[in-house]
Amino acid sequence: MKLIIHRGTKEIGGSCVELRSEKTRIIIDLGMPLVNAQNEPFDSKLLEGKSIPELIDSRVLPKVSGLYAGEEKGVDAVLISHPHQDHYGLLRYINPEIPVYMSRGARALIEASDIFIPTKANLRNVITFKMWELFIINDLVITPWLVDHSGFDAAAFLIEGEGKRILYSGDFRGHGRKRILFENMISHPIKGIDYLLLEGSMLGRGENQYQDERAVEDKMVSMFGDKQNIAFVFCSSQNIDRIVSVYRAVKRTRQTLVIDLYTAYILDRLKDISDKLPQYWWPDIRVFYFWGHRKILKDNGLGSFVGKCVSSRIYKEEISRCKRNVVMISKYNPAFMKLIGYLGDLTGALGIYSMWEGYLEQSDFRKPLQRQGIEFETIHTSGHAPERDLERLVKAFNPKCVVPIHTFQPQTYPSLFPNVHILNDGEEFVL
Repeated sequence: MKLIIHRGTKEIGGSCVELRSEKTRIIIDLGMPLVNAQNEPFDSKLLEGKSIPELIDSRVLPKVSGLYAGEEKGVDAVLISHPHQDHYGLLRYINPEIPVYMSRGARALIEASDIFIPTKANLRNVITFKMWELFIINDLVITPWLVDHSGFDAAAFLIEGEGKRILYSGDFRGHGRKRILFENMISHPIKGIDYLLLEGSMLGRGENQYQDERAVEDKMVSMFGDKQNIAFVFCSSQNIDRIVSVYRAVKRTRQTLVIDLYTAYILDRLKDISDKLPQYWWPDIRVFYFWGHRKILKDNGLGSFVGKCVSSRIYKEEISRCKRNVVMISKYNPAFMKLIGYLGDLTGALGIYSMWEGYLEQSDFRKPLQRQGIEFETIHTSGHAPERDLERLVKAFNPKCVVPIHTFQPQTYPSLFPNVHILNDGEEFVL
């Protein structure tokens, strides 16, 4: 068995891993980079108008023979661990004959995203797997394990073949709304792991500002309960754990949650996977129609969904009248700024930033909000495991070898874990 990490040995994002047995080649994740060669934020506009050879030459696409459209198929399957673009964002370039394996939730979110974003995955030849149910690709046996992560329906992969057991951790944590999954893995670890490909996104970042999702929820409860004006929560509509935390805080403080059509559509797509997720028709949820979202949905043949939301629709006039009792999931963009310009006096309104602060540093919108009288605060907990939980996992699993991946800090692994083998991108490692 051979392992090649085409990208991810020394960076977060753009993950691409190859496992090759005598009979089989599989790729695990094919993500869009988060940073460029200068360690600056990656601009997805660089993809526009570029051919596959050009993207390979510029190192945007990993150099993997037999993977891409326009060449002879040389890869047996691609596995996608979860629906974050740094793990699936380059799928549209693969040979359409290659099957792509992912969870139901990942497929639903990727397909929903494709409607709204320009960097589309264009999913083809998809095979959905069930968590904890093994499937076979030639001589490899693969078992996906549901993990706690900010990406919905995320998986780790146990891959067995040629007498070896490899665990690809994917992205995970132990402090989300599904933290029991992590605790169960610690209590009943997978035995006999030869190689653990372990993410380390949080290494070098310090501890979480808030310990877990419950702490995020409780802090929001304390703020919503005392507020005198509207609250805007800036978070990803695809961070389902966070949406649930916001909704629970709204419910505990007897507020009304306002979501946009995009968020409503995302939640609707997932209702058959989990019937516990907030939905647009729930009595304490209202839907605000931004023109852009409505147009995109209608242009994609989803006008019927727009129509279904009418019974829950809220207009800007009602939001303005009821500001004290409204919490709104928000995105900072011109449409949002136009809305708050209509809402009148926002003195004492709350702006809660609930995402990774790195995004905030890249585009600091605190000042324009503060000029409107909006009080700004960050309330967030990471989607990734901190150092102590990485150590707990390694101790419980006791792998023969730990391989760093999805980290800017591979050099710190030997001080934390035994039997570490640090690779370089593109290096072939015989297992």
